[in-house]
Amino acid sequence: MAKASSNNPIQKDSYDIVIAGGGYVGLSVGVAIADQAPHLKILIADGAPEDALKKDERASAIAAAATRMLSTLQVWKDIEKDAQPINEMIVTDSKLSDVTRPVFLTFGSDPEGKEDSQPFAHMVPNRTMVRALRERAKTLGITQVFLTSVENFERQGSHVLIDLQGGKRLTARLLVAADGVRSKMRDLAGIKTVHWPYDQWGIVTTVAHEREHHGRAVEHFLPAGPFAILPLKGNRSSLVWTESERDAKRLLSMDDFSFELELEQRFGHELGEISIDGPRKAFPLGLTLAREFVADRIALVGDAAHGIHPIAGQGLNLGFKDAAALAQTIVEADRLGLDIGSLPVLERYQQWRRFDTVQMGVVTDVLNRLFSNDNPFLRIARNVGLGIVDRMPWMKKSFIEQAAGNQPGTPKLLRGEQI
Repeated sequence: MAKASSNNPIQKDSYDIVIAGGGYVGLSVGVAIADQAPHLKILIADGAPEDALKKDERASAIAAAATRMLSTLQVWKDIEKDAQPINEMIVTDSKLSDVTRPVFLTFGSDPEGKEDSQPFAHMVPNRTMVRALRERAKTLGITQVFLTSVENFERQGSHVLIDLQGGKRLTARLLVAADGVRSKMRDLAGIKTVHWPYDQWGIVTTVAHEREHHGRAVEHFLPAGPFAILPLKGNRSSLVWTESERDAKRLLSMDDFSFELELEQRFGHELGEISIDGPRKAFPLGLTLAREFVADRIALVGDAAHGIHPIAGQGLNLGFKDAAALAQTIVEADRLGLDIGSLPVLERYQQWRRFDTVQMGVVTDVLNRLFSNDNPFLRIARNVGLGIVDRMPWMKKSFIEQAAGNQPGTPKLLRGEQI
């Protein structure tokens, strides 16, 4: 494992790849490349505060394809104990004041009812996922630098000169930007974005409930936006609750009792008594798409390349697709003796991922506009459409395959194969 020097702040340690951002996508890129090409020297710089991971109460839905990748990379075994399978999902569409919420669409792990069908997704606590990836990165000899972010970089021919916070300088053949939707690396590279905000915020919290959820996820489409109940281990569920910015701020300012009364109106009584079992957090929702995913010596992954509405639960899984595609691109180029940071090599990654990402961004945008309103004509049209889908097993299977990440042209790691 390479060691950072503290004697000379301008000394330049040399790496093949430096990854800016140590979240699950940045870690997945590093682990995937190091697992398949162990001779490449990799450094991951994570500038998040030391207690950020401890305070992260969120959980994420990991599609079956991502589970296969993590299993291939020997990470899933350390995650599985905390992972809750999603065995079924139901979709409802109603007003907040409606007495009943008719179910218009039901997804099982396999619409054909096979007994050996596998869950199309799992809910995993973010802390568990990041810790498992960090441990695997450590085992693979990846240098991890905590509390230190990439501050600047400069392309110099066949390499990039990288400045870390605190004065440390590195050189690398490739810089991977995994530093989030407000990516500093993307801005420094001069890559523009397409962005439009929604007048919506996503409220995230955890709820404890009296009865078992049996691995069922629920998506309530309400006029303000989707209200998703996602199962966790034990009698607990993760919520992703969409409201207008004004109402979200009002809800966050409430005391616990008032907040729970508002929550109960939307959550319902199917799982018995409920109580808040974690902090309430909220974030603004919008669509952000990078115009380019690559430039000479730099590649964008995860939210640095795309930020989409959580309505389809695919944001994280798009990031895992990026990680698998970039790893395969780099590993195969390296085996051919090609320059892994050159634009011709990185263009393959961009061609692989950009269309799929733009397509998903458009789909989530259309779904949000279609379902986040109280237009009576749109309500009739979408409910008829959901009912039609529910009666067509082949169409339901197609949606499940999409949710599970089982599309043609999927990178090898997502198919559970070595590169």
